[in-house]
Amino acid sequence: MPYSFVLSARSRATPDAVFDALVRAATWPSWSSIDSVEIEGGGDPGARQGVGETRVFRTGRAVSHERVVELVAGKRFGYENVSGPFRSYRGTVELAEAPRGGTDIVWSVTFEPRLPLSGPLWRWYLARYMRPMAEGLSAYAAATPQDQ
Repeated sequence: MPYSFVLSARSRATPDAVFDALVRAATWPSWSSIDSVEIEGGGDPGARQGVGETRVFRTGRAVSHERVVELVAGKRFGYENVSGPFRSYRGTVELAEAPRGGTDIVWSVTFEPRLPLSGPLWRWYLARYMRPMAEGLSAYAAATPQDQ
């Protein structure tokens, strides 16, 4: 059975600035609890990643492999977790220009855990873990000069 949750945040930054932080894996440790990142196969985490590239995130001893599956410039970033405790896991970050400027960020996740009956626990944990990520992304994009 699939589970899902949705988080939202608002940034003073433009949708393009928020999108730029999402597609550059090297920025993630600056605005999230992720300790380090590398690109599977040795790519440059500071460069803009493309569809099909897999990022390897490390947080403490936990390692997560996430493949970029959808990019719509300034509007949508989609990824799938390709390792770990999930049969399926899809995250999507939707960006929209806010009515008075800035960006509305909507981060949604749908997943199916491998372990039966663990879905509610995973939903609680992931939403709690990812709330600061959405807020961190919002603040980071607003504080980063556009020409970076």
